[in-house]
Amino acid sequence: MKAQIITDRQQWNDFVAASELCNLTQTYEWGELMSKRHSDSLHVGVVKDDGSLCAVMLVLVSTVPALRVPYFYAPRGPIVEDPASPAMTLLLNFVKAEAHKRGACMLKVEPGVPDDDRTWLNALRHYGFRSIPYAHHLRHEWVTDIRADEQELMSKMHKKTRQYIRTSARTGVVIRESHEQSGIDAFYRIYCETGERSEFMVLNKEYYENFLRLYKDNAALLIAEYDNRIIAAAIVVRLGRWSWNMYEAASDESREMRVNYLLQWQRILWAKSHGCWYFNSRGIPDVLEEGNELYGVYNFKRGFGGYAMRSLETQDLVYRPLVYKTYRTLLDGKHWYEERQAEKKKAEEKKKAAQKQAVREAAQQALPTPAASAQEKTSAQKVPAAVTSMPQIPETPRPEAVANAQKLPQVPETPRPAATDRPRKQKKAPKPAAEQPLEVENTSGK
Repeated sequence: MKAQIITDRQQWNDFVAASELCNLTQTYEWGELMSKRHSDSLHVGVVKDDGSLCAVMLVLVSTVPALRVPYFYAPRGPIVEDPASPAMTLLLNFVKAEAHKRGACMLKVEPGVPDDDRTWLNALRHYGFRSIPYAHHLRHEWVTDIRADEQELMSKMHKKTRQYIRTSARTGVVIRESHEQSGIDAFYRIYCETGERSEFMVLNKEYYENFLRLYKDNAALLIAEYDNRIIAAAIVVRLGRWSWNMYEAASDESREMRVNYLLQWQRILWAKSHGCWYFNSRGIPDVLEEGNELYGVYNFKRGFGGYAMRSLETQDLVYRPLVYKTYRTLLDGKHWYEERQAEKKKAEEKKKAAQKQAVREAAQQALPTPAASAQEKTSAQKVPAAVTSMPQIPETPRPEAVANAQKLPQVPETPRPAATDRPRKQKKAPKPAAEQPLEVENTSGK
C-alpha cells in the first residue's frame, strides 16, 4: 500500500461515487475546475497492492491573501472509510511532504461527516488537527431523499410549495435542458442580476462554461422559458447516488410567477431520472431562526421536504506555526470586523423598518373613517362658523394589539444517509493526543 498522485480520472471518480462520503467537491473535475482559480491542485490517493484505491484527497493549493503564503485545502475531504486506518496516515504523510516542497503553512480539511462523529474527531486530534470556527464550505445543508415516486414526494412537500409548483406550471412556463451557447449567455446575464440583488459573488462566465464542459453528461443547464424568453435558469449536477443544486438565476419576472418552485422540482426530477437517491439543495443558516441571513432560502428549500445535514467543523493541520499564528490573528480580526459591520447593518435596517412603520401608522390615523366624515359634514352644516372654528380635542389613541410571537418549528438534525442499507461496524480511533488551540479562513466564492 502506498500514497501517490492519481492520474486515472475514472478510477478516482468511481471510488468517490461509491463512498458514503461521496461529494462533488472531491471529484477529479473539481480539481481541474478550481485550478483555474487556484494555483494548482493535487489528486492524492492511496493504492493497495492490487492497484485499487482505499483513500483519496483532492487538495487545492491556495494562498493566504495578506501573507502571500500557500496553504492546502481539501473541500469535503479526505475520502476514506476509516480515519484511523494506515491509509489515512499514508495520505497525510504524502500531503505533508508536498506541503514542505511548496512552503505551505497548513492543511485545511472539512470532511463530509456529521459534526458529532467522535471517531473522526478523535482521529483528527491524534494526527494533530485543531478545530476552527471559520468554514470555507457551508456546514449546514438541506437534503431531500428522492427515492419515492413523484406523487409521494409531492405529498411530503409543504402545501404552499405544491401550490406554487402547480400555479407556475399553469402560466405556460416551459422548462427544458439547454445545450446551446445562447442558454449559457442567458443564464449568466440573469445570474449576474441575481447576484447583485442577493449580494453574493458571481465569477466570470468562463467558470460556468468550464463547469458544464468538465462534468458533461453529469451536469445540466435547465432553462425556464416564457413567451419565447428565458426568464430563469439553473445548473444541477450528479455523482453516484447524489445530486446537487449548484447555481440558480432568477429574474424579477420569474420570482413574481414563482418559477423558482417549478425549476427546483424539475431539478429533482432530472436527478431521479439519472438514478439519484438524494438531492442536496446545499447551504442553509447555521442558526435556524427567522431574521438570520439565508432564512428565506432555508424556508424555500425545506418546503420540498427533507432534513438538515450539518458537517464537522473545519480542521487545520499546522506545518509552519509562526506563519499560522499570524494568519489566525489576521483572520480573527477580519471576522471581528465583519461581525461588527453586519450588526451595524442589521441595526440600521431595523431602524429604517421602524421609521417606515411609524409613517404608515401616522398616515392611517390621519385618515378619517367614513362614518366620522359623514358626521363631521352634518355637524358643520348645523353648527355656526364661530363654533366650528373652535379647537378640536384630539381623540385618545387606542392601544395597538401586540401579535403573539409564533414559535418556530424545530428541524431535527439527521445524520447523512449511508450509501448502503447495511450498517458498518465502527472501528476504534487511535488514542487522541492533547488537543491544541487555534482555527481558519474562507477564500472560496459562492
